[in-house]
Amino acid sequence: MKRKEFIQASAAAILASRFSGKNLLNKDYGASPKIVRANEGPIENVLGDIQTLKISGADTNGQVVLIEESNPPGTAIPMHVHSKEDEIFKVLEGKLEVTVGNETTILEAGDLAFAPKGIPHSWKVVGEQTCKTILIAFPAGIELMFSELGSLPAGPPDFPKVAEICGRYGIEFIQ
Repeated sequence: MKRKEFIQASAAAILASRFSGKNLLNKDYGASPKIVRANEGPIENVLGDIQTLKISGADTNGQVVLIEESNPPGTAIPMHVHSKEDEIFKVLEGKLEVTVGNETTILEAGDLAFAPKGIPHSWKVVGEQTCKTILIAFPAGIELMFSELGSLPAGPPDFPKVAEICGRYGIEFIQ
């Protein structure tokens, strides 16, 4: 379809919706708009991974979750694989060593990595400064697992318990 034809067809559809009583601009898609300020959102310590939940599955009708992570050097998540969700990691500050499949690289501010479900991946904060990262997972639901993990007692993690919780959410650690 050429541009002019597209514009004409779009205009006709908008006019038709106005006269039919259907307002396509205010259709209920199951989610409501939300503004989240820089200092807003619940904070969880998930086995040393400091997470601020910005957008949850409850906000997006289960479509996506967005978490801001802020971690000191040495913070790491071991190799694991998801069966349900894809993840995107975007570094805002600092350096993050990421392994996805067979490729390991250092991400710096502005860089991102995509970890599709079914592909083993891990990450570790490297360098000398705190790393701020945006984690996007889709579909949503993983934030519920993070909440469970964040409520475990302080101290060294009980790995069998951690693996059991993660397993219920379709995540398996790779040894």
